[in-house]
Amino acid sequence: MRRGFTILEVLLATIILGFGLTAILLSMTQSQKTMLGSAYLETVQEVMDLGEMAYPLSDVTDPDDAQNGLDVNETKATELWEKISEIRLTNAQEEKFHGYTWEREWLNKNDDDEIERLGGLHVVRVTVRWGNDFRGHHEEESYVTFWRKPE
Repeated sequence: MRRGFTILEVLLATIILGFGLTAILLSMTQSQKTMLGSAYLETVQEVMDLGEMAYPLSDVTDPDDAQNGLDVNETKATELWEKISEIRLTNAQEEKFHGYTWEREWLNKNDDDEIERLGGLHVVRVTVRWGNDFRGHHEEESYVTFWRKPE
């Protein structure tokens, strides 16, 4: 009686080990992408908060007002910070917010019928954009909310 493994058993064990290692490496790669993406989304949430503090919807009384209306042009995150705070950004914060912009857009601006159908609700979209201008790689996150004219 001989002891040891046959070539078939060794090949089968090698194939199973190969599949296992491949699965581990793929999950590590996916985890790294998720971690990097979550860092961007955390900064996006901070920029959205900065925009809401700089241009709060609760302060809007006239949606068409050029200074304090529903539409706010694309604004750099660092400018939003300067609008709400007298404290200067640190170098690390400036680097973190570099390339991020915030914008608020009134979607049903020219559709009085839709505003009436929605019971006086105005549809507003807030968008944060970021990316590398030199590479042409841009991403954005947005959410839609509603605003009603105060009585």
